[in-house]
Amino acid sequence: MRIAETVTFGGSGLNRVAELRGEPDQIARLLAGDTARALPIWRGKPLFSGEDRDTPGWLEVGHKVFDDAREQPVFLGLDEEGPRFAYDISAWEPEEMPDTLGAFFDPSQQMHPALPKTHVFAELRGTMTRLTPRGAELVATAKAITGWHGTHGFCARCGTKTLIAMAGWQRDCPDCRAHHFPRTDPVVIMLITRGNSVLVGRSPGWPDGMYSLLAGFVEPGETIEAAVRRETFEEAGIRVGAVRYLASQPWPFPSSLMFGCHGEALASAIEIDPNEIDDAIWVSREEMMDVFAGNSETIKPARKGAIAHFLLRNWLADRLD
Repeated sequence: MRIAETVTFGGSGLNRVAELRGEPDQIARLLAGDTARALPIWRGKPLFSGEDRDTPGWLEVGHKVFDDAREQPVFLGLDEEGPRFAYDISAWEPEEMPDTLGAFFDPSQQMHPALPKTHVFAELRGTMTRLTPRGAELVATAKAITGWHGTHGFCARCGTKTLIAMAGWQRDCPDCRAHHFPRTDPVVIMLITRGNSVLVGRSPGWPDGMYSLLAGFVEPGETIEAAVRRETFEEAGIRVGAVRYLASQPWPFPSSLMFGCHGEALASAIEIDPNEIDDAIWVSREEMMDVFAGNSETIKPARKGAIAHFLLRNWLADRLD
């Protein structure tokens, strides 16, 4: 797919300079430089600035906000304007804790007393389409890697608390000497078509009327193509023939890599597994055009910025090659 890397979170060409991660003196020099900036992440929410919340909230590394960081920063890479880092400041306690924290979509925003009112911690799902490609890649990386640190603080081999290493890209056990690396979960997301129609479904807890492409985790020892066929059959009872890869998308909710694929259905009869999804339906190209135009009274499109929306939009435009 020639436009694959135009998907949200893809294609910015960030220079991650991974060779510097094992050079603590070099990282310290970058962190102390005048152009170094860091992004605070609070309980999975990045800091954004501007009236439209369309800019990552980069701060000088000595800012008071980072007093709440409990570990050293993660080195994200070199932007054209300088080195970029991320701090997890989840230890900070706002005056009011939202009831929606941790929900599928948390609309609440938090303001830190040490920052101007133009800076807020907000849900990335609600801002991702307004970011530049470089801003989106940096924020997604920061959210994913700090989220991994927040849930993998102890050694999986012996249970000892681990220490951050390699500029944030590794955790080491001081007891058994095991090394632990950031987790990325491979997920297939399927544009399954039959003739002029596409298969869409919905999961429990989604907003009313929201439908998207079917998706599922790739299992150990399984190819991407096999995962597409297995997941489609498990969720909707549809056998799939030919499968081809289209595009990928890092999806930091919390740590997935989405493999977008096109599969050709061998039959149209649907038999859903209620333990997997709530519903699955075939939608014609003409009906999906109405959905994307906002003219459908029963179906809402996949969220803008998600690879499902990207694939469906390009299927409608006949741009999958």
